[in-house]
Amino acid sequence: MEPIEINAGTWYLRALRADDRIDDRPALAEGGITDPDYVTLRTTGWAEESHFSWAVCEPTTAEMVTEVGATPTGDGTAELTGWARVGFEAALEAGLTTVRRFVDGALGLRPTHR
Repeated sequence: MEPIEINAGTWYLRALRADDRIDDRPALAEGGITDPDYVTLRTTGWAEESHFSWAVCEPTTAEMVTEVGATPTGDGTAELTGWARVGFEAALEAGLTTVRRFVDGALGLRPTHR
């Protein structure tokens, strides 16, 4: 599956990126994620439909402030996870709410949250 972008009003959800236009690696590092292959791992998750992830971003700058993910578990559910940069906890909650609706409506899976 190709990554799905979601406009959530105050926040914009998109696939993680590390290219010549947008580089989420500094924001990921602020969240404690320093694996240089992390963005590739998340891209592969979409392609294999094993994990769907979104960078929750400021809509005017596309700056990543949190990450939200959904992992199908094989039993009709998908486990939701996420983390936020300091000060962006409201963005995390908004992202989780948006992804919960996507998982239920578009994927037909029952979302669970760890």
